[in-house]
Amino acid sequence: MEVIVAKTAGFCFGVKRAVDQVYEQIEKADQQVYTYGPIIHNEEVVRDLEEKGVKVLNTVEELKGLKDGIVVIRSHGVGKEIYDILEAGGITVVDATCPFVKKIHRIVQEQQAAGRRVIIVGNPDHPEVQGIRGWGNLDTLVVETPEQVDNLPVQTEEKLCIVSQTTFNYKKFQDLVEKFEKKGYDILVLNTICNATQERQVEAKRIASEVDAMIVIGGRNSSNTQKLYEICQKECKNTYYIQTLGDFNPECVNSVRSVGITAGASTPNQIIEEVHTNVRIKF
Repeated sequence: MEVIVAKTAGFCFGVKRAVDQVYEQIEKADQQVYTYGPIIHNEEVVRDLEEKGVKVLNTVEELKGLKDGIVVIRSHGVGKEIYDILEAGGITVVDATCPFVKKIHRIVQEQQAAGRRVIIVGNPDHPEVQGIRGWGNLDTLVVETPEQVDNLPVQTEEKLCIVSQTTFNYKKFQDLVEKFEKKGYDILVLNTICNATQERQVEAKRIASEVDAMIVIGGRNSSNTQKLYEICQKECKNTYYIQTLGDFNPECVNSVRSVGITAGASTPNQIIEEVHTNVRIKF
């Protein structure tokens, strides 16, 4: 049986950078190390960090209650309010925000100052999008579906700036932008989808279209992994979403001639290799 592993599978630059920074703090810090939210959307990595003493803070109230320690800002980034809280508390900050996300924060500030209303294309519940919105103002909006574009409280004469969550589906982003254009808005479109995300999605789609079964590996809360699964499922009906080797059921790829494997940006190479090896051994 042929097994094809996507070259783009696994940690992206921003995620690897963030995880490495946490491990670096564990080695050298003489204070308690915290992350604001799970450093990445992968339970295995978060569990390992917790076993090494890292504590996860999930609320603003917890941040405000800190007296000391080191807080690592995860790759998803945070809004300006969080930096202000940490500065006011005198807490040491290690900023592991992905540089591509940081760029969006700057764009939002600049375009807002230039008089454009910022529209973020993405999942409003995702921490990256919440962080981006935190650099805007009350007029900053988030859209995810064509229906939401139709119902936006925006005047036709308003000037808009459209940015995207870095892991958003590129095709869906294009469709939403086209819908804005047809409505006649004065828009400045800045495609802020990460190149690595686009490459990962394109490669996953290609592999899924060529194999009998497709395995997508990643955390259940990983936005980019969920999008990979959606893309692959459209190309290959036998697409399976797993978090670790423990979730893998060999029967799902029994009697097929070819299997493709891809993984989200928060999936460690070790897990990808374990699944790959297991598929090859079993068949």
